[in-house]
Amino acid sequence: METTIHNPGSNSNNMNPNTIGNSVAGNIDQASAGAHNTIDKVSDAAYPAVDRVAEGAHQVVDKVANAASQAADTLVVKGEQLKEAQTRATESFRGYVTENPFASVGIAVAAGFILSKFFNR
Repeated sequence: METTIHNPGSNSNNMNPNTIGNSVAGNIDQASAGAHNTIDKVSDAAYPAVDRVAEGAHQVVDKVANAASQAADTLVVKGEQLKEAQTRATESFRGYVTENPFASVGIAVAAGFILSKFFNR
């Protein structure tokens, strides 16, 4: 029986290192091109979904900003109304005190007495 020993460094069966390197490089290039094609297909398919999600997010942000703006405007108006009501009440109280000074002092003393009893408990 005859035994053949294969020497990896030998050039038998066209196992030239340049040929092997070129073959491996070609396989890597093919795999890389295939991966790029797959990535392109996946990203092309994902664009509509991402666009829909982004559009929906923009709409939500716009609605929230609009609601916040309306709330701020309402607060400004209500604040002005409250300031006007305070001014009217102050003028009314000032008029009452001017017209009824003794009654005003009596009311103030009674209110002070009641508050002192309430807070000293």
